[in-house]
Amino acid sequence: MSRFWSEVVHTLTPYVPGEQPKLENLVKLNTNENPYGPSPKALAAIREAAADTLRLYPDPNADQLRAAIARHHAAHGIEPREVFVGNGSDEVLALAFLALLKHDRPLLFPDVTYSFYPVFCGLYGIAFERVPLDPGFQMRVEDYRRPNGGIIFPNPNAPTGRWLDLEAIRQLLRENPDSPVVIDEAYVDFGCESAVGLVHDHPNLLVIHTLSKGRGLAGMRLGFAIGQAELIEALDRVKNSFNSYPVDRLAMAGGIAAMDDREHFERTRRAVMASRDGLVTGLEALGFEVLPSAANFVFARHPGWAGAALALALRARSIIVRHFDLPRIDGFLRISIGTETQCQSLLKALGDILA
Repeated sequence: MSRFWSEVVHTLTPYVPGEQPKLENLVKLNTNENPYGPSPKALAAIREAAADTLRLYPDPNADQLRAAIARHHAAHGIEPREVFVGNGSDEVLALAFLALLKHDRPLLFPDVTYSFYPVFCGLYGIAFERVPLDPGFQMRVEDYRRPNGGIIFPNPNAPTGRWLDLEAIRQLLRENPDSPVVIDEAYVDFGCESAVGLVHDHPNLLVIHTLSKGRGLAGMRLGFAIGQAELIEALDRVKNSFNSYPVDRLAMAGGIAAMDDREHFERTRRAVMASRDGLVTGLEALGFEVLPSAANFVFARHPGWAGAALALALRARSIIVRHFDLPRIDGFLRISIGTETQCQSLLKALGDILA
């Protein structure tokens, strides 16, 4: 059937999503899902929205959801017209690549980062350059002082978990005033300060968030972007040329309730951060090197074991973590932060393996 493919399909190397295995008694620590689940208020809102009104199309602008997101960021003066919503942050990213990051000069992003970025570049025909992280897997702002058509990076970075502080981000923005800068803050809720507060000072800044991590709604697919109105208009123009209704009625209802339930959000994210601290202590006691992390995962390697071998040994004990068979990081495991029970199961299994 490949003779019917378009030329772009022949050249694509698709993104490989994290495995969703179907094993009994599984400890699933491979896809950075929130172990504590969504707000009960969000679940109630979704159930209420599952009504006869599903025969009607949803609001194409998702105005009430945009307003709820703006309310959450009221301290930074964000208005609904400065918010864009989509079917998961991956869709928001895909639209941003086409709307903002396709230029004559190359797009810049770290050499170790979210592997969807080069996939989007291949899909849209965007030239790009990978900028090496330093030996400690940290971004260096000075490395982005080169001609570019845009800059994108996750903060915290994935899969490393390391982050740039706001002063470094301000420097990056000051040094690239004529390039769009997209910051993918999928993991920002777990210990890193958001760049949303910089949006009004920098017309080239777009900040992208997801409700999959901090709000436990990975199965619902909902993400959003915040930027000045000109950037949001570009996203809307592309969205309305592709799919006018990307966010359904159930997702809107659940998203609004999740954004407004600050108490559940704060309690669960702090629980994840506390478990992360305990897991890091336990891993280091077993001899692992663990990179500093402000995400809901850690990136760790053991000097005596190959990453792939450790991942297989854990799988044999029904514990799934993520291993990347890629240059520079093939010795590491990316381990999602689970419940306290799951983290202890992991540490016990690793102790048995290493022994």
